[in-house]
Amino acid sequence: MASLSNAAALPALQALKPSPRMPVLFVGHGSPMNAIEDNAWRRSWQAMGTELLARAVQPQLILCVSAHWLTRGGWQITGMAQPKTIHDFGGFPQALFDQQYPAPGAPAVARSLAKELKSPATGAALGVDEGEWGLDHGTWSVLKPMFPQAHIPVLQLSMDYSRAPAEHYALGQQLQALRERGVLIVGSGNIVHNLRATRRGTAASEAYDWATEFDTVVQDQIKNGQLGALQDFQKLGAVAQQAHPTYEHYLPLLYAAGAAGASEMPRFFNTGYQSASISMRSVLWG
Repeated sequence: MASLSNAAALPALQALKPSPRMPVLFVGHGSPMNAIEDNAWRRSWQAMGTELLARAVQPQLILCVSAHWLTRGGWQITGMAQPKTIHDFGGFPQALFDQQYPAPGAPAVARSLAKELKSPATGAALGVDEGEWGLDHGTWSVLKPMFPQAHIPVLQLSMDYSRAPAEHYALGQQLQALRERGVLIVGSGNIVHNLRATRRGTAASEAYDWATEFDTVVQDQIKNGQLGALQDFQKLGAVAQQAHPTYEHYLPLLYAAGAAGASEMPRFFNTGYQSASISMRSVLWG
C-alpha cells in the first residue's frame, strides 16, 4: 500500500471493473477539528476504515458527496489527477490547515461517469471540474482517519443547490449501479446541523428537543427502509427549519439513501450530538 508521500503517484485508474457490491456510507462529519482530535467520533471513523479494508474486496474508487461543494445550474465531478486538499474554514488552529490528503483522482473515470450520470432536472450529462475544486473538509476530514494511506482514488460529486431535494435523491439512485463496479459511495454531512444554536462543551448525549425529534424521525425512516421519505423532510415544518436553517448538510444523506437498497439493513454508528445542535449519526448500508 502507498504511503501519504507517494499515493498520488500510483498508476491512474482508467476504468471501473465489475465487483461484489460495495457498501454505502453516510457520515456525520461535524466540526473540522474532528479530523485531528483524538475523540470518539474520529476513533469510530478509524475503526470503520479498518473494517472496510479487512473485507475480501476493497473499493476501486471512492465517490464522495460533501455538504461543502455546492454548485448551481448543474452537477460537477472532480476530474483532476491530483485533487488538492481544500481548507474551507476559518478560525481553527494551524495544525488543521497543515492537514493534507493526497489521494489520487481518476480523470478518465470522472469523464466516463459524467457522461453516464444524468441531471434529474434536464437529462443532461454532468460537468467535469478539471481544476477548480478538489477534496474539501467534508471529504478529507472523514476519509483521512478511515483510509490514512490515501491509496484509493477519490472523486467528489457536487450538489446543485438550486434543485429540489427529490432531484438529489434521484441522482443518488443513479449511483446505486456503481456499487457493483467497485465504487464506495460516501455522503458526508449531518442529519441535524444548526451552527446558530451550538453550545460548546456539551456532552454527546445532550441536544435540543428539536434536534432529537428530527434525528429520531430520520432514524426511524432509515431503520424501516422508508428511504424515499427522507426527501420530504421539509414537510416536518418548524422542526426541520430548526434542524436545518439551510439544508446543504442534509442533502448528502439523500445521495447515500438513494444509492442504498430499501431492503438493506442499516447499521448506525456515532449516534450522538456535537455542541447540542449537530447530529453525528452515521449509517452503513451493505
